[in-house]
Amino acid sequence: MIFIKKKICYIIGASPEGCSELLINDDFDNFIIAADGGFDILLKGALKPDLLLGDFDSIDFLPKHDNILKFPIEKDYTDTFLAYEEGRKRGYLNFVIYGGTGGRFDHTVANLQTLANISKNGGRGFLVGDGVIITAISNSCIEFPAEIAGKAGVFAFGSDAFGVDIVGMKYTAQKTDVSPFFPLGVSNEFINQSAKISVENGTLIIVWYETSEQFSKHIHEYLI
Repeated sequence: MIFIKKKICYIIGASPEGCSELLINDDFDNFIIAADGGFDILLKGALKPDLLLGDFDSIDFLPKHDNILKFPIEKDYTDTFLAYEEGRKRGYLNFVIYGGTGGRFDHTVANLQTLANISKNGGRGFLVGDGVIITAISNSCIEFPAEIAGKAGVFAFGSDAFGVDIVGMKYTAQKTDVSPFFPLGVSNEFINQSAKISVENGTLIIVWYETSEQFSKHIHEYLI
């Protein structure tokens, strides 16, 4: 059997929230992008990005780097979305975004939309905060190991989600239709057994709670 090493594009955003435990899993073919002020965060962790990208309005100087993409401040895309687009051009489908929660709430919402875009294009993205993980799935599924504990939320995003199944959690669902205008999926719980969430047609935002270290340990099971 030929083993194909999975690829992860790590995007480091400008917000320090979510970066107190910045971990890059070396089991994968990694590509690290510093989005604007994310460069400062990487420097503190002695990590070097493969690509530095952004309008650089979050830092006082343009760093020296062999691979820089500079964009105008007035543009239609966030630096995080531009980083995702660059990663996708390089063939990456799995994205881990640090520094994408907290800080400005409008940017957090924009990053949720980025997760949905990733999933709609056949990929899998994760926002990693201080103890919180967020992902999106579209016409797909995600599985969780039995070691995961605590609460989770499952929410329709953008439009109704049809054929939602939730297996192995405190509150289960079978072929359920979920509306983005009613928070039916809040405060579900893992119950010390493997779990699976799937949607036949639509997009779900899934929120659960584990540390960066735990997420790095379990990430093999979350990737597509």
